Amino acid sequence: MSTPEIVFRIGGAAGDGVSSTAESFAKMCSRSGLHAWTYSSYQSVIRGGHVWTQVRGGNQPLLSHGTDPNVLVCLNQQTMDVHQGDVLEGGAIVFDSDLVKPDPSKLRKDVRLLGIPLRKMAQTITPTGIVRNTVALGAAVRLCDIDFRHVESAFQDIWGDKKPEVVAHNIQAAKLGVEAVQQAGGSLKLGLRFTEVPRYLMTGNEAVALGALAAGVRFHAQYPMTPASSILHWMAAHGPQRGVVVKQVEDELAAMNMAVGAGHAGVRSMVATSGGGFSLMVEAIGQAGMTETPLVAVVVQRGGPSTGLPTKTEQGDLNLVLGAGQGDWPRGILAPRNTRECFDLTAKAFNLAEVYQTPILILSDLYLGEGFRTVDKLDFNVPIVRGMMAADGGVAEGRYKRYAYTDSGVSPRVLPGTKGYQYIAATDEHMESGELISDILAGLPEFVEERRKMHEKRMRKLEGLRKDMPPPELWGSPNADLTLIHWGSTWGAAHEAIRHVEEDEGIRVNSLEFPALFPFHADETLRILKGVKKTLSMEANYTGQFARLLRAETGYKPNFTFPKYDGEPFTWREIADKILEVVA
Repeated sequence: MSTPEIVFRIGGAAGDGVSSTAESFAKMCSRSGLHAWTYSSYQSVIRGGHVWTQVRGGNQPLLSHGTDPNVLVCLNQQTMDVHQGDVLEGGAIVFDSDLVKPDPSKLRKDVRLLGIPLRKMAQTITPTGIVRNTVALGAAVRLCDIDFRHVESAFQDIWGDKKPEVVAHNIQAAKLGVEAVQQAGGSLKLGLRFTEVPRYLMTGNEAVALGALAAGVRFHAQYPMTPASSILHWMAAHGPQRGVVVKQVEDELAAMNMAVGAGHAGVRSMVATSGGGFSLMVEAIGQAGMTETPLVAVVVQRGGPSTGLPTKTEQGDLNLVLGAGQGDWPRGILAPRNTRECFDLTAKAFNLAEVYQTPILILSDLYLGEGFRTVDKLDFNVPIVRGMMAADGGVAEGRYKRYAYTDSGVSPRVLPGTKGYQYIAATDEHMESGELISDILAGLPEFVEERRKMHEKRMRKLEGLRKDMPPPELWGSPNADLTLIHWGSTWGAAHEAIRHVEEDEGIRVNSLEFPALFPFHADETLRILKGVKKTLSMEANYTGQFARLLRAETGYKPNFTFPKYDGEPFTWREIADKILEVVA
């Protein structure tokens, strides 16, 4: 299993530049031709606290942010105290020698201690010493043998729109770090091959925004809420010049109401938020179900309930999106497993929303949404499928029924203002024409039957949605000793754990994964489950929300469960340990 790789970790207080330093390092890895994967552990304070970010780079595709680092940068004493024991044998710790003291008794063998006066060096460039994190970054670059030209290009991208001296100061600071390591023994000689062929690097949230753009989104409304805020930031920066109206609104309810209005008017519309924000949208999303209005809603999950853990990851909002909006109405729920699927499934969601004239929900989380990953080139040639439009033919103008009964549950749609077509679209129950039955007609036998037929019409969409949504996938060894059951961002760590236990322990494990959560693929799932021996369901919530959905839809109860609800993502090592436990 051991292939050469870099695992770089930097820690300090909020405001020390930890996140920007790690992002720069990830860019340098990807521009060197390495695959890269990041994870940022931060708190919801502007200054202070303990913040750390990890970047993993390697020649082979990566599946997680890894575990223990080769290189640790300590910008304060707390980082040293918390992380010094994690550094691998043969690794190195870079620290500010005037502020931070290591404890040699806590170190593994052959860990190099590189005490550098980071602040003093930085103050030779700027009086405040604000670029001390960049001095440390230069030290890491030299330890890992990254070509310095990638440092310069990354800095140009990050600060190029600021004053030219900002770029120059950071390049100068990085060179000081390179020289300091050169004088202290040089490279760690990790054995990496740098192809120098750059790779695309993006977060899951950026991939969602790109997927929406490729699918023809024309309206995006959002109130900023971690960890979905960067979708709004990206769309505001790049959407308007590509024909997208982007609105930062006063609250989440307004965002959903605007999205419903835009979808009703005929443009492809999207909202994005986290669980707390989506809770506020629930009042409004039901009107899209009743009026059969297409829209896409992205929920980037974080720790709950309430404001919970704003900067930590979780998979705790499945029940919320399953039950959003009072009563029953058809919806689709997609759960991307990786950055590429953030792009692909978002693009797919817009077509599904219009074909079935109903909201499609995308469940991501902080780990996937905010983490940078390298990806292969994305295909922006996304077909735009608008669904059944009355104006395309087959429906006489004077006899148009917006909510006509059909076998599929999908009625011909027209855009408001289309000449010759008139209808009512209200949030009360209605007849085929859209005329209301909710006031003086409700309860009369004829309209009791009308309600039943209209409700069944809407719910028939679920059958078509089920056929058009991606089915469950079984990945890995046939005739496995154990099958993991999971969804969403646990995908990568699960695959890496499986590879480790198979190669190191000879235990055969495979993985049953669900890129689509609802409508549930019960028949396909049962066919797969009939061939498995034992199952371990793992998800990042306390109650096993997906395991409950699985049992409700199929009657199948997993043999073992592995819940995680501490706010941290699954690591391959803890999954591997759990596999060994349940197999034993």
